[in-house]
Amino acid sequence: MAPRVKKIRRHRDDGELVIEQTRDFARVAAMLEAAEIPAPGLDRPGNCFLIAYVGARPVGVAGVETRIDVAVLRALAVIDGMRRRGIGTALVVAARAAAHTRGARSLYALTPRDGGEYFARQGFAAVAAPPALEALAGTFVADHLRANPAQVPGCTAWLLDISRDGIVIR
Repeated sequence: MAPRVKKIRRHRDDGELVIEQTRDFARVAAMLEAAEIPAPGLDRPGNCFLIAYVGARPVGVAGVETRIDVAVLRALAVIDGMRRRGIGTALVVAARAAAHTRGARSLYALTPRDGGEYFARQGFAAVAAPPALEALAGTFVADHLRANPAQVPGCTAWLLDISRDGIVIR
């Protein structure tokens, strides 16, 4: 006899922003593809995906891939019409917490050359791409860029120190 699986349904109030971890890779892939972000390898070990909902409507997604003590913000997207409402910032905060919880001390983001001012506002600092890729060895993002070296010069690497997240200083 097969075990019975009971799904937990969370109530979300209309207009309320809620961020939840998900393993619904089909929904994540659809949201990433709509934002023109490549979506292969979503189910690789070390991945964590978060979906932002406003009420019952999914409005954003973030992905974090962790390797030992580093993590990369693999994807960040907010649907058109919902941008500039703090959803991206809430997803970055949740991704930061997810990375730290999984043992990461550093969180990286890789962006096109013209897309980094957002990460600077989130507290990330620009760093050279080659050392960042070295630190992220074994992640999908780093492996993809190593297999496609012509794309590396078009990227900016961003680094956020999360080693002290969660520490209470008195």
